[in-house]
Amino acid sequence: MVAEHAVVVGVDGSPSSLAAVDWAAAEAVRRGRPMHILNAFQWPPPIYAPAVPPSPSPFELGIQEAAARIVADAADRARAAAPTVRLTTATRPESAAVALLDTARAAAEVVVGNRGHGGFAGLLLGSVSAQVAVHAPCPVVVVRHLDRPPGPEAGRVVVGVDGSHDAADALRFAFEHASSCGAGLTAVLAHRRAASSSRPDGPLALIVDADDLGEDVQRTLAESTAGWREKYPDVDFRTITVRGRASGVLVDRSAGARLLVVGSRGRGGFAGLLLGSVSLTAIQHAACPVAVVRHAERGPS
Repeated sequence: MVAEHAVVVGVDGSPSSLAAVDWAAAEAVRRGRPMHILNAFQWPPPIYAPAVPPSPSPFELGIQEAAARIVADAADRARAAAPTVRLTTATRPESAAVALLDTARAAAEVVVGNRGHGGFAGLLLGSVSAQVAVHAPCPVVVVRHLDRPPGPEAGRVVVGVDGSHDAADALRFAFEHASSCGAGLTAVLAHRRAASSSRPDGPLALIVDADDLGEDVQRTLAESTAGWREKYPDVDFRTITVRGRASGVLVDRSAGARLLVVGSRGRGGFAGLLLGSVSLTAIQHAACPVAVVRHAERGPS
């Protein structure tokens, strides 16, 4: 049984899913939530449909025992990292996407690794992670770490903004995370407006001064971030505007970051935060964990 508003983590025994357990345990402590560990596995399809369902074969029992062992090992790891957190576990004989989305209905957050094997092997974009990020009614964190040199946002939370409802919810999630873990926060607005260069034949500047931006870009940035400094005075908050595609800009800024936060869908035009473009690129290529935040349509968790 999943406790309401738990931090749910999908596991399959892979190194990536163990990293997801570590992240989820820290999140449960940070947010004061219970934690739920889930493994999904599927029985081999029957060759024919018998009139009476047969008992599980030794092979099927082995799959079930392996799933239970994976969950038990993950639970031991979680208890060692977060001994005070209320912990529940489950194994489910169904697809990973179905199991995660069903569990997500009562979850505060779903956490998965970016690569796995077995039950959650589909979390390589375009399948399970994309389905969960689109349909889960809670934030979905894809835990990934790449060995890249730290960038200008090292140690900070980075959030993409574009004026959409999802981006506003992403900003709220990013501020809450940054405040609770004592990290700085950088809000990035990517745009594709041309900028002047000091040389007629030189490259366009990457970071554009506010005076060079059109009124629409300035208005979007101001409206997207209005009031947040006052609500979270403890957060070292800064905003930047970057010329370029949002997907590439945010992936570049993720190097060494604590967390990259994006909305699952955007309004296009500026950052284009639409799953399948920016969000999909982020969870596939970012150098840090990525939180995909869908516009809330239920009560607060």
